[in-house]
Amino acid sequence: MTTLSIQNLCKNFGGVAAVSDVSMEIPAGKITGLIGPNGAGKTTLINLITGILSVSSGNIRFGDQDLTHSPAHMVARSGITRTFQNIRLLTEASVIDNVMIGFYRAETTTTAASLLGLPSARRESATIRERAAALLDRFGMLPLAAHEAGGLAYGHQRRVEMMRALASEPTLILLDEPVAGMNDVEAGELGDIFSQLARDGMGVLLIEHNVRFVTKRCDHVYVLDSGRMIASGTPTEVINNPAVITAYLGA
Repeated sequence: MTTLSIQNLCKNFGGVAAVSDVSMEIPAGKITGLIGPNGAGKTTLINLITGILSVSSGNIRFGDQDLTHSPAHMVARSGITRTFQNIRLLTEASVIDNVMIGFYRAETTTTAASLLGLPSARRESATIRERAAALLDRFGMLPLAAHEAGGLAYGHQRRVEMMRALASEPTLILLDEPVAGMNDVEAGELGDIFSQLARDGMGVLLIEHNVRFVTKRCDHVYVLDSGRMIASGTPTEVINNPAVITAYLGA
């Protein structure tokens, strides 16, 4: 079981500390929550973990791998994937083609073989399409496989992005506001999938503004405010913490 361990992580932009001395652990087989008011530094922290931003100080370890200064592609190869606040899909491509992109780590045929349409490339493409279809079925979206991704409802576009991330078969997935804009039914359906991923042994970091959703789904919750960790513990401990109440509601 691989744990993501963050110790004393800092990120400075000029003289401004966007993330300051943050430490946390995201274990395998659990859903860990990260909450905080707007501007708390949540997305900056995720960008540091995934190698999109460089670390000013501190360290990031994933099992026995030191990822502190690893570029984004090396972080992805280590088994960490993510979704984004703003949906990033190929809007004119079909749903299944968008999901198939996520299986890039499974490709073994050469570019030349694909361009020439060799039998090995065709077989691999067929296998990847079958695996993508299975993922669509798991998310209840197989009937929409041929639809243009850009023509889907917002909640379904979120699902496509999540399936694409899961296609790389990660050990850890970082979900940046995955249920934003969804109603309670849609959010509940996705929450059930997150719980199943954790039961299957995957580590899940859930970054959300929906505190009710986080406290219902997470085993452990961290709270950021102004780039600093102000609380951590069980959902009940966190929502009753005076510092958290102040951060969200004011003094």
